[in-house]
Amino acid sequence: MSNYIINHLKELESEAIFVIREIAAQFENPVLLFSGGKDSILLTHLAKKAFYPAKIPFPLIHIDTGHNFPETIAFRDDLVEKLGVKLIVGSVQEAIDNGRAKEETGADASRNSLQIVSLLDALEKFKVDAAMGGARRDEEKARAKERFFSHRDEFGQWDPKNQRPELWNLFNGRKNYGEHFRVFPISNWTEMDVWEYIKLENIDLPSLYFSHQRDCVVRDGVILANSEFIKLKEGEEVVNMTIRYRTCGDMPITGAVESEANDLEKIIEEIATTRTTERGGRADDKRAETAMEDRKKQGYF
Repeated sequence: MSNYIINHLKELESEAIFVIREIAAQFENPVLLFSGGKDSILLTHLAKKAFYPAKIPFPLIHIDTGHNFPETIAFRDDLVEKLGVKLIVGSVQEAIDNGRAKEETGADASRNSLQIVSLLDALEKFKVDAAMGGARRDEEKARAKERFFSHRDEFGQWDPKNQRPELWNLFNGRKNYGEHFRVFPISNWTEMDVWEYIKLENIDLPSLYFSHQRDCVVRDGVILANSEFIKLKEGEEVVNMTIRYRTCGDMPITGAVESEANDLEKIIEEIATTRTTERGGRADDKRAETAMEDRKKQGYF
C-alpha cells in the first residue's frame, strides 16, 4: 500500500477520532449505533483506538429486527465480549407485540422502517443525547446532506433544511431538553477508504462480506438470500449462487453481488472496477426516490 494511501487513511482516522472524542467531551450519555455491518465495526474499532488503553466509555446499541443474518448476530456477540463493553438491544419484535409497530404484509414486506420506533424508544429509555453511527456521505444522497453533528428534535426527527454550520471543525452540540444528536464520525470516508483501512488495520468482519455459497432468490434484479423471511412470488425459484455482500441489513432486503472475492485484496480490486453503488442492491431504498430521506426525517439511522 503506497504512502499516499496510508497518509490519506491516517488523516481520515485522525478526523474520526477527533469527532469521537468531541462526543465524549460534549455529551453526557452518548452511544454507538451498532448494526454489525462493516461501517459500524470500523467505527467501533476507531472508538477503541480513541480511548485506548481504557475501554470504550459508552454502550453499543443494536436494533434487532428479528430478520438479521445469523452471521451478524454471532459476530456482534463475540465482539462485545472481546471488547468488554455494554450492549443495549432494542427489539422490533417486542415493539410489534406491544402494538407500538405494525408488521408489514405481502411478498415484499420489510421490518426496516419499523426500526424507527424501537430506536427512538431505546434512546428515550436510556436518555441518550448523542447517538453516533457509521453512515457515510458517499452511500446515499440523503446521507450526503447530513453534517457530522446532526440535530434531532424532541420527536427524534431530522430537518435537512435546519442544520448548523461546521466551520474549522467546530461542532455545536447545544440542544434543548428532550432533543439529541446523531453524529457521523466517518462521514468523509468512501467505501474504498473503509476497505483499505480494514486491510491496513486487519479488522475482523462477518463472513458474509466474503465470497461464499448461498441459496438465493433473484427478485427484480436483486439477489436476496433465501430464508424463512422470504415469501416466494409466482415463478421465483431458489438458486445456489456464489455471492458476497457489500452492505449489511435485514435478510429480506439486502442485495448480494455475485463474486469470487474471498479476501481483502480481491474485494478492493473488485470495488475499484465496479460501477454499481454500494446500496444499489438495497430493496428498502428502491421503494421511492426519497425513501432514505423520508425514513431519516422520521428518526431512522
